[in-house]
Amino acid sequence: MDTPPQVVSLSGVLDKRDLLRALRWMLLSREIDEAETRLFRQQKAHFAVSASGHEAIQAAAGLLLRPGRDWFFPYYRDRTLALALGLSPESMLLQAMALADDPFSVGRQMPCHWADPALKIVSQSSPTGTQFLPAVGAADVRRLAPHLPPGDDRPEWEDDELVYVSSGEGSTSQGEFFEALNAAILNRLPVLFVIQDNKYAISVPVEFQTPTGSLSRYLRGLAGLRVVETDGLDLARSYLDLSRAVQEVRSGRGPVLVHAHVVRLGSHSNSDDQASYRLRAEIEQEKSQDPIALLETRLLGEGVLNDRELEAFYDDVREEVRQAVLKAEKSPQPDPVTLEDHLYAPAPEPLTLNHTGGAPTNSVVTLPESDDSRPVTIVEGIRETLATEMERDPRIVMFGEDIADASRKEVLQESKGKGGVFKVTEGLQRRFGEHRVFNSPLAEAAILGRAIGMAARGLRPIVEIQFFDYIWPAMMQIRNELSIMRWRSGGLFSAPVVMRVPTGGYLRGGGPYHSQSAEGIFCQCPGLYVVMPSNAEDAVGLLRTAIRCADPVLFLEHKHLYRQPYARRPYPGSRYQVPFGMAEVVRDGRDLTIVTYGALVHRSVVAARRLAEEGLEVEVIDLRSIKPYDFETVAASVKRTSRLLVVTEESPVFGVGAEIAARVSDELFLDLDAPVRRFGAKEVPVAFSPTLEEATLPQIDDVQRVARELAQF
Repeated sequence: MDTPPQVVSLSGVLDKRDLLRALRWMLLSREIDEAETRLFRQQKAHFAVSASGHEAIQAAAGLLLRPGRDWFFPYYRDRTLALALGLSPESMLLQAMALADDPFSVGRQMPCHWADPALKIVSQSSPTGTQFLPAVGAADVRRLAPHLPPGDDRPEWEDDELVYVSSGEGSTSQGEFFEALNAAILNRLPVLFVIQDNKYAISVPVEFQTPTGSLSRYLRGLAGLRVVETDGLDLARSYLDLSRAVQEVRSGRGPVLVHAHVVRLGSHSNSDDQASYRLRAEIEQEKSQDPIALLETRLLGEGVLNDRELEAFYDDVREEVRQAVLKAEKSPQPDPVTLEDHLYAPAPEPLTLNHTGGAPTNSVVTLPESDDSRPVTIVEGIRETLATEMERDPRIVMFGEDIADASRKEVLQESKGKGGVFKVTEGLQRRFGEHRVFNSPLAEAAILGRAIGMAARGLRPIVEIQFFDYIWPAMMQIRNELSIMRWRSGGLFSAPVVMRVPTGGYLRGGGPYHSQSAEGIFCQCPGLYVVMPSNAEDAVGLLRTAIRCADPVLFLEHKHLYRQPYARRPYPGSRYQVPFGMAEVVRDGRDLTIVTYGALVHRSVVAARRLAEEGLEVEVIDLRSIKPYDFETVAASVKRTSRLLVVTEESPVFGVGAEIAARVSDELFLDLDAPVRRFGAKEVPVAFSPTLEEATLPQIDDVQRVARELAQF
């Protein structure tokens, strides 16, 4: 710390009851740390990570925060806080041993990854720093919910609630930490950032992580953020500083960051040896700063406890943890049969489809029913679907870059507004207000991360990533937070977020950074649905299914198709849905099957018509839903035609086409009269030159040529 902390009398700050509560939590935390280490050595636990040295600041937080009323996004050293909030030693030990009765993740997560909806502890993940943005999203709910239309489903909030999020100092090097600070400050959100600085990110000292070697000094010039530096080893000092921070956050004045100086009394984890990168003198010196020993000395010195009472306290804690170990050890191992449970929400019944790559989301197609037979573009169909669903469900909020009509409301008095770079959301802010449709900072990870926090609290966010090419900063949030939230928490939490993402090329001038296609990468995210309509009717039906889905959906909108006349369809009505995992045969044929989706559907149909003039009848299947995909429809067609060509706009290498081709070759080999062919973009980015773009992406003539070659094999 920049200045030595002032010693504060324990009894002058906390009464005896709170002091003993704090002592008990701290002793329990330390004893569980040691128990987990013993279990690891006995090969009963598989990993151990310690909170030793962090206990005092967490105990102070436990005395000030409100389980079940405030929201919590802790990190893996927050054991003392978790105990203070109400988690039991047995529950922690069950997770450490990865047993079936682990109440936080049913054996799926490492130790100290807690989740409890009743206590409002949101499921944790292991990547450092990914908790910051969802925490900010949870705080967004306090800002947004009071302005939503009333209804039983509207998320609950309290006027003085706050969101606690913590980490070590190493995680503050992550860009997402600064994106979270930016969003929290911009919106004056009730977020309490607690950074527990033990001076080491595994082996990297703080002066090699943080400019000036002090996070407090580094951040103090950040307008709109109050920074409180405290001695996290001193319970009374921590309590006083935290109480002021908590009071400020609850008062609505915006976020506060508490920088707590602590020590790490052991190695980073059981797989680390700090003696290999720290001086022995430093390790020994930090042992003299043990917050439990410091607290005991002061409790005895101030007469709060005597030696006999303190020893009895220790005995009680040791026995409680010993009994918790004995009870936890009786739990069975997880049943491998349950491995895929909670990957997706349970499917509605009765089921009529057998899906591949995900749980079915609907059992029947809702048929079009509308007196409005006007043909609409994909843009118009999406916009109308968003509007009708927002009318139906007050929990829906939409945000992203440039999607609002205007961030400054006064502009709308003389301007029609923006409504997205492709005008898809034009007019929706005017219709539903600035708390349901709003612009975000230009930060893709923040868009997705905040949406996750909102969804965890009951909102139904629909977010837009402006171009597929710029989705990559959000990949950590998508892959490690969003898609597996339900699975990793054993069904305790979910993240029903719709990601609308314009994608694809054929723009004649889009260039390498506005024309990418790489949807196959996202099919490797367990728990995520991926769909791409090729016409306005499917855009309406798939989007409505996505919005009503209980799991996250990547809804890919092909930019080239937005206003194409051939993609127009009559508007199918406000109840029309297309189930995920149901393909459509858009052209019948007997000689060869083409499986495709997106912009290649129309091109494949045109190629098929030309081939018909040569005497070849080609069947064209529009997958519509990429994950899950409708293998049954594909298989039925291949069994009739005995030939398969998979056409994709993304490169065929390691992509969706490769998956379908491999599966057909594996399961339908005896039905084939020719090798399965894949055809897609060249394995290069799409160039700015229209000539080079045309050479890169599959064209009608290319599809016709490859199909002809396959038919002649």
